[in-house]
Amino acid sequence: MSETTISFEQPAELQAVLGSCDENLLTIQREYNVVLFCRGADIQISGEPEQVSKAASALRLLGELARKGSHLTEQTVRYCLSMVEDGEAESVRTLDGDGICVTVSGKVVRPKTVGQKHYVDAIRKHTVTLGIGPAGTGKTYLAVALAVKAFKAHEVQKIILTRPAVEAGEKLGFLPGDLQDKVDPYLRPLYDALFDMFGAETFARHMEKGIIEVAPLAYMRGRTLDDAFIILDEAQNTTSEQIKMFLTRLGEGSKMVITGDITQIDLPEKRKSGLIEAMKVLKRVDGIAQIRFTEKDVVRHKLVQDIIKAYEAYYQEGRKH
Repeated sequence: MSETTISFEQPAELQAVLGSCDENLLTIQREYNVVLFCRGADIQISGEPEQVSKAASALRLLGELARKGSHLTEQTVRYCLSMVEDGEAESVRTLDGDGICVTVSGKVVRPKTVGQKHYVDAIRKHTVTLGIGPAGTGKTYLAVALAVKAFKAHEVQKIILTRPAVEAGEKLGFLPGDLQDKVDPYLRPLYDALFDMFGAETFARHMEKGIIEVAPLAYMRGRTLDDAFIILDEAQNTTSEQIKMFLTRLGEGSKMVITGDITQIDLPEKRKSGLIEAMKVLKRVDGIAQIRFTEKDVVRHKLVQDIIKAYEAYYQEGRKH
């Protein structure tokens, strides 16, 4: 048996690490099979030496994140534990408390994982960024947050968000209404992110003035997009011709972000994904960054991570047979 003590200087830091009703402490105890005892500003850890060392690393890491202003949610705690388990605790320390922007509800939008931080840094440094990874990794939401920040800082004059209107097993023609009504369901995630950042009234005002444009990808043809922050979402459902058309819309003073999940392609069979082709074609082009997310970067419910892992294992097993 081994024993060690972790001390916290600030009561608020200790409270953040403990979590509501000590839920974070209980999570760490279960994960590492150790006993944690809190007395004053100290947390005493006892158990097998290797597990005590891991628990201590996790507590120190959570304490550092709390000092930097991070909100220690269940997802944050799980993420820190997984990174400690994989010997990657040091990389988590690169996360800082600086936010990208503040939503209308007062929530600070900031990277929650190392993968998200690399993504945000890449968008800031490069003219074109490809963000590839599973659902729930914040690809679109963070891109929208950076677009809003760039607009408010007068770095761009417009925000343009677009998606290919490809059916995921549904038929667009059977949806009621005119063309805009038919494509709106495909654009809803983009609207939701903008509502969070601007609020409904400001969003509607900017839409009326043409400052914000949310439209299907087909609407981009024949245009040159200057002084704009342009986001192409669900790019795995573009064809080679579509993504090339989109990339060549780039104008002076603009920035592009292309997001997609290459495991969820809804194109008809025999059609190649333009995103997969672009990843190969553009990998050595200066000014273009490619960021790959993993299931560790999923910031939704824990089950989303487990679902992604289960499908990956299933497909891997299928390739062997």
